[in-house]
Amino acid sequence: MTAIKHALQRDIFTPNDERLLSIVNVCKAGKKKKNCFLCATVTTERPVQVKVVKVKKSDKGDFYKRQIAWALRDLAVVDAKDAIKENPEFDLHFEKIYKWVASSTAEKNAFICCIWKLNQRYLRKKIDFVNVSSQLLEELPKVTEESVPSGETQSVTGGDEEAGDEYQELNAREEQDIETMMEGCECAISNAEAFAEKLSRELQVLDGANIQSIMASEKQVNILMQLLDEALKEVDQIELKLSSYEEMLQSVKEQMDQISESNHLIHLSNTNNVKLLSEIEFLVNHMDLAKGHIKALQEGDLASSRGIEACTNAADALLQCMSVALRPGHDMLLAVKQQQQRFRDLREHFARRLASHLNNVFVQQFTQALLQLYNRSYFLSVPGHDQSSTLAQHSVELTLPNHHPFHRDLLRYAKLMEWLKSTDYGKYEGLTKNYMDYLSRLYEREIKDFFEVAKIKMTGTTKESKKFATLPRKESAVKQETESLHGSSGKLTGSTSSLNKLSVQSSGNRRSQSSSLLDMGNMSASDLDVADRTKFDKIFEQVLSELEPLCLAEQDFISKFFKLQQHQNMSASMTESEDPDGGLLSRQHSSGTLLPVSSEKDMIRQMMIKIFRCIEPELNNLIALGDKIDSFNSLYMLVKMSHHVWTAQNVDPASFLSTTLGNVLVTVKRNFDKCISNQIRQMEEVKISKKSKVGILPFVAEFEEFAGLAESIFKNAERRGDLDKAYTKLIRGVFVNVEKVANESQKTPRDVVMMENFHHIFATLSRLKISCLEAEKKEAKQKYTDHLQSYVIYSLGQPLEKLNHFFEGVEARVAQGIREEEVSYQLAFNKQELRKVIKEYPGKEVKKGLDNLYKKVDKHLCEEENLLQVVWHSMQDEFIRQYKHFEGLIARCYPGSGVTMEFTIQDILDYCSSIAQSH
Repeated sequence: MTAIKHALQRDIFTPNDERLLSIVNVCKAGKKKKNCFLCATVTTERPVQVKVVKVKKSDKGDFYKRQIAWALRDLAVVDAKDAIKENPEFDLHFEKIYKWVASSTAEKNAFICCIWKLNQRYLRKKIDFVNVSSQLLEELPKVTEESVPSGETQSVTGGDEEAGDEYQELNAREEQDIETMMEGCECAISNAEAFAEKLSRELQVLDGANIQSIMASEKQVNILMQLLDEALKEVDQIELKLSSYEEMLQSVKEQMDQISESNHLIHLSNTNNVKLLSEIEFLVNHMDLAKGHIKALQEGDLASSRGIEACTNAADALLQCMSVALRPGHDMLLAVKQQQQRFRDLREHFARRLASHLNNVFVQQFTQALLQLYNRSYFLSVPGHDQSSTLAQHSVELTLPNHHPFHRDLLRYAKLMEWLKSTDYGKYEGLTKNYMDYLSRLYEREIKDFFEVAKIKMTGTTKESKKFATLPRKESAVKQETESLHGSSGKLTGSTSSLNKLSVQSSGNRRSQSSSLLDMGNMSASDLDVADRTKFDKIFEQVLSELEPLCLAEQDFISKFFKLQQHQNMSASMTESEDPDGGLLSRQHSSGTLLPVSSEKDMIRQMMIKIFRCIEPELNNLIALGDKIDSFNSLYMLVKMSHHVWTAQNVDPASFLSTTLGNVLVTVKRNFDKCISNQIRQMEEVKISKKSKVGILPFVAEFEEFAGLAESIFKNAERRGDLDKAYTKLIRGVFVNVEKVANESQKTPRDVVMMENFHHIFATLSRLKISCLEAEKKEAKQKYTDHLQSYVIYSLGQPLEKLNHFFEGVEARVAQGIREEEVSYQLAFNKQELRKVIKEYPGKEVKKGLDNLYKKVDKHLCEEENLLQVVWHSMQDEFIRQYKHFEGLIARCYPGSGVTMEFTIQDILDYCSSIAQSH
């Protein structure tokens, strides 16, 4: 086995830089015994790769060859079959199970032991050893030494040691020394045992020399011991001197202890003084408010920019002084208590002064905006004048007033509002409610006037302009409102009743004007041209374009001025007000149910609902008016509203603007669906005249108008899906009702009604190229073609009636089994009878019949669809088809008779052409 191992190492593994560690002679279980070897190897290069290699002899048996190799990491299980009894069988589980029978149990055990050691050394993944006792794995090397020959044992053991230790390659010098040593011995290669004996003898000689060298060094060791004794004596002398020095320093130590205690007391006193000074400096630095700040808080000018800046700095300084975190015991000091009380008095005084001033600013801005509003709305309230002409004379534009100057002035107080919010939330909340109260009434009037102008521009006239005579004069109204607001400046919420009075004076009249506009009768869509619809589209877009920046600007101002982005939750401090109009911070504008204010965004949204509570009703009224003017306006409104909702949701899906426009979009979509339903209902209710021909049905023409308009409006629109659904409903309604009218038609044949209207539908769909109606387009074309063919056959009938009956008899005889060439021998169908029938249809009679047929078709068809020539050409083709059929029967049943029709196909073409040209 050792010779085989060396041969395998030399011939197979050394060329591949591998080292053979263990070998076992095996054969496959249950088959004809063909011996081979399983070898456990490792590579000599890093990283080390461990493999199990199968080696077998060549077919001629003169050399060994490598058959297959498995990586040890792919080995899952080693099954020794029996852990108690000796059994040479074992299994290795790679990608499949390999069953082997070893030549001896000892070889099997040695191989399994080697696999186990390699697994422990090189693999992270542990192999399962089944039916192998742990005792065997521990004692296996000893057993192997006893049962395996010495040379093989050394090979396996040496291999295992090398598997356990890192392989070290000989360097160049070591290789040179070995070569020199081997060159000095002639038998180094030819006789390894003699070479080993020679090396052993030389080793013994060297060992003897080493022993003699050690014995010769005894004298030097004795000298070293003497030196160590002398060193110990010197150490003893040094220890005596150190003891004497320690006794001398003992008295000095006592004196130093007294000095140290005195220094400790001095240090403690200094430390206390420093801490006291630090506490005094802390209180002075953090609780001392500058005189300039105190003066600014008491008398600072809140109207000028410099005064506002000084008050802001003073308020911040006051807040810092009041917010300082006092150390334990500070609150017990009388001076600290007095300073804190002084700060509280300053805070309350400045908070009252700031709230009063801001309330006056609100009143002043509201008065100024109200005056501008009356200057604008005065032209709308002139009695006895048509409002459309008034708008044209005074160039009243469809725009909303700009509140940017008001916002700019108020934003100077933003930091003071933040201070007020953190120090006196009650006054902050009062200002918030007052601002909403003023702005809600101002925006309500501005927005209502804005929508009145939009409605007048849409309709061009109003029927009840006299109702505007009850509006108050602008001077008296502004004076009354200003006096009521200034009289209530002492109370933050005292202006509600005065605002209600003025609101009642004007809102009723505006409501009456809105109702007068909405009470206008429905106008037919056919009475309005494209210019009117374009005008409505521009006005509606202008309305939305004005509302969107207005709401966004106000929302941005509220967020900045009231500082609603700095804190995440204020629901604990928000309380419901007893004032029915002021408590809308925490309730919906449309109902009395409470809304939980869970975040700053909720508070902003609810403030916007309070301020702009009239936008949604006014938009719904405008949408209702547009729908009454022209139901097709719902298409424009759906596209525009969808675009604005999409834009608003991209900015903030939960914002007031997004929610409001989304609610209005639902109304617009409902009106759009209603428009589609109305068109379908009108289709079902259509009545046709019994005395005139039908032609193109009205709802077919209306569908063409609707589709053309819708395609121009919905080009690149977001709500294309809604239009496609509407198309599907409409086209189904058109198909069903065209068939219904065709069935009920008395004057015009059913096929003509179906043919003309489906031809019109097909032409419309082909022109507009509506992708979702491709199937309906094909269906319309098929229906048109089918009914054209049906009408042609029905109208043409049998122009050669007797001849047709004759040949029907001929075909019946052929069907009974008579041969075609023998039909002429039948008495009723001989050649004489055929000539007699043919003579009854000369060319003149045929032309006369075709002329009557052309007149009949001309009466049935309508001029607008221009299908007369198409139908006439189809009839011509059908007549020629019948003619060819008769000619074929004559040729087959009466061969050689020389019987022919008295007119030809060319005659038929000439008759049809001349008839068409004559008419």
